[in-house]
Amino acid sequence: MDYAAYIHLTRERSRALAKTIPDAMKGFGTLSRAVKDGGTLGLKEKEFVALGIAVAVRCEACIAFHVEALIKAGASREELGDVLAMCIQMGGGPAVMYAGKALDCWDQLTG
Repeated sequence: MDYAAYIHLTRERSRALAKTIPDAMKGFGTLSRAVKDGGTLGLKEKEFVALGIAVAVRCEACIAFHVEALIKAGASREELGDVLAMCIQMGGGPAVMYAGKALDCWDQLTG
């Protein structure tokens, strides 16, 4: 999969949703900003939590977005690996498959 293209396509779909259901998407955006800006955890830690959930629920678009956000937040590939190991420990075989997708996304976006 070409993750850069996939992220672009997913953003286009979100923009289409925002035109169709603007109040709902505005509310989701407000919630997203509020949880990322507030609290005691840093953005990188919050993005690692989000990535863990994305792997657990097997959301490929979520994986791509949160890997991209982690790169921007200054995460390292080693930190990513550590989080993916926890995902696998908690999620078993299915998590192995989606953790591999997350690592592939990282390598494509940073390569």
